Amino acid sequence: MKQLITSLLLLISCSIFAQEIAVLKYKGGGDWYGNPTALPNLIQFCNTNINTKINEKPETVEAGSIDIFQYAFIHMTGHGNVYFSDADAENLRNYLLSGGFLHIDDNYGMKPYVTEALKTVFPNTDMIELPANHPIFNTVYNFPEGLPKIHEHDGKRPQAFGIFQENRLVVLFTVESDLGDGWEDEVIHNDPPEVREKALKMGANIIKYAFEH
Repeated sequence: MKQLITSLLLLISCSIFAQEIAVLKYKGGGDWYGNPTALPNLIQFCNTNINTKINEKPETVEAGSIDIFQYAFIHMTGHGNVYFSDADAENLRNYLLSGGFLHIDDNYGMKPYVTEALKTVFPNTDMIELPANHPIFNTVYNFPEGLPKIHEHDGKRPQAFGIFQENRLVVLFTVESDLGDGWEDEVIHNDPPEVREKALKMGANIIKYAFEH
């Protein structure tokens, strides 16, 4: 209870700051630092196209740190294992219940680890797949078929899963899409301009939705 009160007070004190974004550093050995150019490029796209004023250099924050409450939007990615200690899970839960938003973009191979790790954050809540008509798919740019496919791996369709608390989407988990790869510098994956634009537009939708809900 004491930690929750402290976290809430910190969130209130940080509300005077502009809405900002950070990369989540987690334990378990997974490459939380993957796609280093992705988020800066997405931020630049959002600041240019949807009138956000996000710091162009995203910070890094650890799952168990109270610094997480300074950020309206936390981004998480990687390929491998994810582990949240009890303290990490409690801190993340308090952050999300207090109005924060976590976007997890599977850079391929994260799903079993993320599913297990999120159970430590919300033990009694399952992820559910978002339908194509969910508002996150048309907040700014329209994606009538839902989450777009950016990179192909196993021929599986892209899926967006969510965790809701009191009807508010607090966690978005994007799978079989590789949005982050599409946000990266063009020379890294040599994606055609239209593919990168599609990824960036979907990312802008996610940020816009998170900031407004």
